Amino acid sequence: MAEITPYSAFRDEKHSREVSEARFKKLFDEADAMSIQGYLPNGTVVYWNQASEKIYGYTAEEALGGNLLDLIIPADIRQEVEGAVNWMFESGQGIPAGRLELRHKNGHAVHVHSSHTVIAIPNHPPVLFCMDADMSSLVRAEAELRIAAAAFESQQGMFITDAQGVILRVNQAFTLTTGYSAEEAVGQTPRLIRSDYHPAAYYEAMWQSLLDTGFWQGEIWNRRKSGEVYANWITITAVRDEKGEITHYVCSQIDITQRKDAEAQIMHLAFYDPLTRLPNRRLLLDRLQQAIAASARNQSVGALLFIDLDNFKTLNDTLGHDIGDRLLQQVAERLTACIRKNDTVARLGGDEFLVMLEDLSQSQPEAATQAEAAGRKILEALNQIYQIDNHKYLGSVSIGITLFSRQANVDELLKQADLAMYEAKSSGRNSLRFFDLEMQKAVTLRAELLNGLQEALREQQFRLYYQPQVDHEGHITGAEALVRWERPGVGLVSPVEFIPVAEESGLIKPLGFWVLETACSQLADWALKPESAALTLSVNVSPVQFNCADFVEQVLEILHKTGANAQQLKLELTESLLVEKVDEVIAKMSALKAHGVGFSLDDFGTGYSSLAYLRRLPLDQLKIDRSFVRDLLDDPNSAAIAQTIIDLSQTMGLSVIAEGVETEIQRVLLASLGCHAYQGYLFGRPLPIEQLQELLIAQVITTELVI
Repeated sequence: MAEITPYSAFRDEKHSREVSEARFKKLFDEADAMSIQGYLPNGTVVYWNQASEKIYGYTAEEALGGNLLDLIIPADIRQEVEGAVNWMFESGQGIPAGRLELRHKNGHAVHVHSSHTVIAIPNHPPVLFCMDADMSSLVRAEAELRIAAAAFESQQGMFITDAQGVILRVNQAFTLTTGYSAEEAVGQTPRLIRSDYHPAAYYEAMWQSLLDTGFWQGEIWNRRKSGEVYANWITITAVRDEKGEITHYVCSQIDITQRKDAEAQIMHLAFYDPLTRLPNRRLLLDRLQQAIAASARNQSVGALLFIDLDNFKTLNDTLGHDIGDRLLQQVAERLTACIRKNDTVARLGGDEFLVMLEDLSQSQPEAATQAEAAGRKILEALNQIYQIDNHKYLGSVSIGITLFSRQANVDELLKQADLAMYEAKSSGRNSLRFFDLEMQKAVTLRAELLNGLQEALREQQFRLYYQPQVDHEGHITGAEALVRWERPGVGLVSPVEFIPVAEESGLIKPLGFWVLETACSQLADWALKPESAALTLSVNVSPVQFNCADFVEQVLEILHKTGANAQQLKLELTESLLVEKVDEVIAKMSALKAHGVGFSLDDFGTGYSSLAYLRRLPLDQLKIDRSFVRDLLDDPNSAAIAQTIIDLSQTMGLSVIAEGVETEIQRVLLASLGCHAYQGYLFGRPLPIEQLQELLIAQVITTELVI
C-alpha cells in the first residue's frame, strides 16, 4: 500500500513554491538590465517587465494582450520573426542568441542582444520568453569608433600625441603632406615640422590656450621634410580622462597653401585691373570710404580727379585695340608717377581713370588749389608724346575734380567728378573743371585774373594812385604809391583781388618793378616843380620781389634810369619779410641805404617783429597799422600798442606815421600820444596823379595867402 503524504507536508511544499515564484517574479519584474517578455504561440503578450517598458516604450498595461508582431517587430523582418517563433514552439527550443534591431513605440530602432526559451508546464500553454539586453550604447560606441577610424584616415593630416606632446600615431595624409613616414614621426614632437615663420611667443600662446581651454585653432606655417614652408590650418583638441586630466592631444591639419595662393589671385582679380594692374572700381570705392572717414577724423579735405582720354575711340578704331591697351598701360604708369604714395590711382574701365588725393589742406580753398595743381601736373604728364611700338601718339585728357571732407556720399562724389569731367570736355577738352559751382567760379576767376594780369602787363593797363601823407598841420609831405588795375570793360580792380594771384604766379616781380620805376619817374618829375620838389614817395615792396637775387641792382638801375633822388624814395617792407634770412635782408637794406634809399616798416605790430633784430635794421620809419588806429577809441589795448610803437620809434630815433586815419578824433588822440604824421581818408583817398597835383598846387597857394 502506497504511503500517503501528510497534508502538512503538502501545505509546506505549496508555500515554498509560492515563495519561490514570488521571488522569481520580483526578480524578473525589477531586473533593470534585462527586458523580459512572455509570448503565447499566437504572439499574444502575457508577460512584460519594467525593463521592457523602458526599452520599448510600452507600459505593461499597453503591452499585455497585444501581439509581438504588432508591438516591436519592424515590418521588414515580420515574416522572418513569425517563422522563428513558430519553429521555437514546435521544437521547444530557442533560436541562438544574437543581435536584433527591433522597434520602439515611437518608431525608432532599438538595438538588443536577444535570447529565447520556451517553457512548457503541464496543463498550461507553452510560453516563449524573450530576454533582451539593450545594446544601444554599444552600437553608438561602435559607430563612433568606425567614424573616428574613418576620420583619422581622412584627407586631413592628423596625429595624436600623449600629454607631453610626443607623437604616438600619424595617418597617411600626414605622411603625404609632411613627407615624414610614421616611423620617422612617431616618438618625435611637433617640432619636427616647425618652421621659423612664427616667433616663440606664438607657440607659447597656443599651448597656454590648450592648457586653459583644451582647444586651439589657427593658421601655422610648417616645414615639410623637403624644407618647403607651407601654410596649415591647425585644430588641436585635448582628450581628458574621467578625472579631467589631459591624456592625449589630437591634431588635424589642412594644407591651405594652394588656397592662400588662390585667395591672393582671387583678391588681385577682384580688386585690381588686369591690364594696368591699378586698383579697380571696387577697391577704389573701399579706399574712398576709408578716406572719407579719415577726413572726418583729421578734419582734412580730399579730392577726386576723374580723368578721361580724349578721342581714345578713334585711336582704337584706327590702330587697333592692342595699341589702345598699350596706351592705357603707359597712361597708368604716368599717372602713378604723378601722385604721392598715400594717394590712389584707379582704372574705372575703358579709358576712364580716377585719382584720389588724401589729406589735403583743412581749408577748402587751399585744398582746391592743391587739387588743381595736381590736375595741372597730370595734364602736363599725359600730354607728352607716347611711343607705342613704331607709332607716336599725342593725345589729351579731360579732368573733372570734386572735393570731399567729413560728410560725403561715395556714389554722389563719383557722379560729381564725372559731371565735372564732361564739363571739361564740353569746354574744349584738354582741361580741368571743378564740380562745385562756387569753387569752379573761384578757380575760373583766378585763371581769368592770371590771364588778365599777363595781358595788363603787356598792354600797360596798370596805373599808380597816390595817397597823401601829412604832418601835424595837415601839410602834404609825401605820398604812398598804390597800384591800380584799370581793366577794360571792368573798371578799377582792387589790389586785394589781384595782388595775391600776382604773388602766387610770380607776376609780382615784373609788376613790382614796373611800380617802382613808375614811382621813381614821378619823383624825378616832382623834383622839377616847386610845389612837389621836397615830397617823399613810399613804394610797397613784396617779399617775393625783395628776395630776388638782383633786387639791389635793379633798384639802383631804376634810380639811375629815371634820375630820381634816392633820398626821397622810401621802400615799405612788411614784417613777414623779416621772419627768415634776416642777415640777407639787412645786407640788401644796407646796400640801398648807402645810396640814400629810406625804409619804412609797414603794418608794424601785426607780425613777428623782434627787438633783437629790429634794432639792427637800417630803418627810417615805423608805420602804425590801420587796425590799431581804427580801434583806438574802443580798445585800450590798441591805444597801448600805438603808444608803445610811438615810444619805440622815439627811442630808436625813427619817425612814425599812422595809416588809416579817418576821423579828427583819431588824429587828435594820435597827436596826444606823440604821433604827428598821418595817412588816411581824413586827408585824402588814393588819387590819380593829376588830382594829387591839384591838391599840391592848392596847398602852395594857401600857404602863400597865409604868409
